[in-house]
Amino acid sequence: MTPAWIPFFSQEDERGVLVPVEGGRDVPFEIRRVYTLRGFAPGAVRGGHAHRRLRQVVVCVAGSCVIELDDGGGARRFALDDPARGLLLEPRVWHELREFSADCVVMVLASEHFDETDYVREHAEFLREVKEARG
Repeated sequence: MTPAWIPFFSQEDERGVLVPVEGGRDVPFEIRRVYTLRGFAPGAVRGGHAHRRLRQVVVCVAGSCVIELDDGGGARRFALDDPARGLLLEPRVWHELREFSADCVVMVLASEHFDETDYVREHAEFLREVKEARG
């Protein structure tokens, strides 16, 4: 599994900090969908699925959380706590977000519009599909 950190340009002056993100430049795909997650209940877990085609960049724009990734060969954890970088997730990676700080806001930049058929929502099915794809 090779999720990649994508550093974003950050410009700071006396007025504050600006972090612009452009699809096709900073993000390695054209952005077709943006959504945010916030207001997490204590102990909440978000995600809990994989995508067949969708690529996405996950950015914690405020606060912090942990993302757990599984490519079918093992799981890894990453701390999301810097709005000046995002984690690139390729297709066929099971992901779960958890351990949200009270002020956490997560933004996701997606390569495709919403398509329910792209989701793999059962972990056992995900493992089967990964095994089949690897031959």
